Amino acid sequence: MKLSDGEKLILIMLSEIHEKLKIENGVDTELVKEAIHSGNLWGMQWAFTGIFHGSEPTEEKLHETVDILDMWSFLERDYEKLSPAEKSRVEKEAEPLGKYVSFCGWDGNGEAEYIGIARFLIERLDRFQEFKGRDLNAHMPTLDSHRRMLNVFAPLRKSLGAGPMKVEDIIEILRARIHPENLKKKATTPGLN
Repeated sequence: MKLSDGEKLILIMLSEIHEKLKIENGVDTELVKEAIHSGNLWGMQWAFTGIFHGSEPTEEKLHETVDILDMWSFLERDYEKLSPAEKSRVEKEAEPLGKYVSFCGWDGNGEAEYIGIARFLIERLDRFQEFKGRDLNAHMPTLDSHRRMLNVFAPLRKSLGAGPMKVEDIIEILRARIHPENLKKKATTPGLN
């Protein structure tokens, strides 16, 4: 969704008039104002589908954020369902990242737009509620590792439906999080295998 500065100002003013007159018609004026102020205009399309008649956001970062949150939802949920022996296997085979299978977010400096989109999805649109209340700032770049993981997860996602991932799938996705250069070092350094 694209709005000119004038259209943004008009929507803010109309929202304030709407609130002052205490009109109750299902339009969340706080969401409208927050979407404009935070730069998440796509949120209005998602929240007010009846107004925008099925128009979907096409922004690459929005879709990528949704894909990453979806992947981590599966990972966390399905990891928790594993037996202690399977969790031990994940810890060993996806070392060092197999011990803490938890979504850490994005870098607050270089990847802040992803954090903003995710917060809007979680806090205003009630999507991905399992991440509500979490600090989504990883304090380090994570986008490249999320993308490597998505390359493994995306083909699996189509076949998962509502069923859980196998332990091998979880290990493969978590191993993709490790930078390829570090995997090479691990493979060639004695004692790290």
